[in-house]
Parts: sequence; C-alpha cells; structure tokens
Amino acid sequence: MDYMYILLWIVLGFVMGFLARAILPGEQKIGLIPTLIVGALGSFVGGFTAMKLGVDVSDITAWQSLVAALVGSIVVLVLFCLIFRGKWN
Repeated sequence: MDYMYILLWIVLGFVMGFLARAILPGEQKIGLIPTLIVGALGSFVGGFTAMKLGVDVSDITAWQSLVAALVGSIVVLVLFCLIFRGKWN
C-alpha cells in the first residue's frame, strides 16, 4: 500500500467521522479531535474489513470504498461511545 493511499484514507476518515456522528441517533458529546480520530480509525477498519471480504477498495473514490469507510466509522464511533458511556445520550 502506497503512502498516498494512507493519507487519502485518513482524510476520508475525517469526513466519515463527521458523517457517522450525523447519522447516529442521539448526541455524542465528543469534540473535534476525537471525531477525527474515530473517523480515521473507522475508515481503516472498514477498508481493511472490506478488503478481507474481497471488495476492491483500492480506488478511494469508488462507492465501495466510501461505504466501507462510513460503516467502519459508525462501528468505531458506537464502540467508542459504549466504552466511554458518558459520551452518548
């Protein structure tokens, strides 16, 4: 994997972190930096999982890559909020 792909996945993760917060019901009481970290981590988790399932996520602009990053970000955000229970209403 090229370093440019890693950088693009991180940037995509930042955007997906914001989208994940917007999609999840309720209010997540986390700031900008945790949102960015959760989104970046979630995009890696989603991309890695999709790759292991045989989905081609090499093109970061393909809909499969965007869906994988968004689903991964939602999963990581839910886990984050469950671990830190006071962060989600």
